Amino acid sequence: MPSQPLTVGFDLDMTLIDSRPGIHAAYQALSAETGTYIDADLAVTRLGPPLELELAEWFPEDRIPAMRDRYREIYPTYAIEPSPAMAGAAEAVAAVRGLGGRAIVVTAKNQPDAVRHLVHLGIEPDAVIGWLWAEAKADALREHGASVYVGDHVGDVRGALAAGALSVAVPTGPIGADELRAAGAGVVLGDLTEFPAWFEGYAAEVTAGA
Repeated sequence: MPSQPLTVGFDLDMTLIDSRPGIHAAYQALSAETGTYIDADLAVTRLGPPLELELAEWFPEDRIPAMRDRYREIYPTYAIEPSPAMAGAAEAVAAVRGLGGRAIVVTAKNQPDAVRHLVHLGIEPDAVIGWLWAEAKADALREHGASVYVGDHVGDVRGALAAGALSVAVPTGPIGADELRAAGAGVVLGDLTEFPAWFEGYAAEVTAGA
């Protein structure tokens, strides 16, 4: 490893965790409680952007703050337990730490729920930073000195590029590999099961370059 430990950032939804079952259940509960139709099947096909953007598809603008707050109140009850880790997620985080690096999670999800998901799944990053989407993720990536950011969305690619980090993308969310490459991803893996081998090679190159 180089003299300064490598720091790798990871997105959460559809990168480290498959949050679709839990978010689906939370939207169904919110729909039942409010009497407002929400197509939960559709909503979980476009995860990534902030919650408010999805709520705007179903509620008038003046109700969005209240619905956002209520969704977050019921989220831990409905969404944590059903949401599994993505294939290779724990191993990817462990691969970074196993080579002496730091693994952080930078997500648009609110930080308390992000932490709840990770604790439930036994995934242990060095830091979790929430509330950040797309280019805003660059602030946290720069603050923590991340040279790599792994995500599934074009917003994650944009965040990595804005931070001057290498964008590593996985087409495990709503965006295909070709679109991720077109957005500027420097590396596209099939899923996180490919990450440990890739990272070992990347770390060796960085060390040799240093």
